[in-house]
Amino acid sequence: MARLYKSLEVLSAYRDRRFQGTQEEFEHALRTSTTVYVGNLTFFTTEEQIYEAFSKCGEIKKVIMGLDKVRRTPCGFCFVVYYTRLDAEDCVKYISGTILDDRPIRVDFDWGFKEGRQFGRGKSGGQVRDEYRTDYDPGRGGYGKLVQHNLEILEHQGGIFNSAAPAPFHPPTRIQQRNRRRDEAMQNAGGDRRGGAPIKGQKRQREDEGPLEDGVKPEKQEPREKNPRFREKKDDDSDEDVGDS
Repeated sequence: MARLYKSLEVLSAYRDRRFQGTQEEFEHALRTSTTVYVGNLTFFTTEEQIYEAFSKCGEIKKVIMGLDKVRRTPCGFCFVVYYTRLDAEDCVKYISGTILDDRPIRVDFDWGFKEGRQFGRGKSGGQVRDEYRTDYDPGRGGYGKLVQHNLEILEHQGGIFNSAAPAPFHPPTRIQQRNRRRDEAMQNAGGDRRGGAPIKGQKRQREDEGPLEDGVKPEKQEPREKNPRFREKKDDDSDEDVGDS
């Protein structure tokens, strides 16, 4: 028979590194806490919606919305504090996995809210999961922060990305970026990728020759004057000493 609610055997698969205590103390806090953690929310879910949905399991003491620590805007999670442990257990059993704002939400026991935990821990201010996410999720701001940063660079360089019709995006590798910069440099210099070599079939021209015209062969150049320092020695050279007769 399929389970209609979440099992309470596993209290939480997440170990909060900010909890100061042993593993036994952490598990004890999870078993006695009246606070639950709610994840996978959209950035547009309001506190009023949370109250309406979660009050069906019991009287709510407080709702703390998760915020981007830079923008101070919702970033997809919250804490719900009940007055009794029984209400918190009912919330985990019956609400976890239900649909809110067209997406399944996740509810876990939490060891207890402390000031500062309402802010995202990602480098850009939001949740860590949204830093490296590569899929497009309109409910959570589109692409992940790292992919969005690469998209902004590409759009600034040439506008090759159309934000109105997003498509799967794979950030360019370092080799691709290096080859693109090399090709652009060669085009600006007027050569090809082999360092400005002439096109195949084109005859290389000497620097001392003038421009070639169609059907006209270049005139033969006069031989250059030999360096006088290396003149060949002749028998009748006037510089040679003449013996006395």
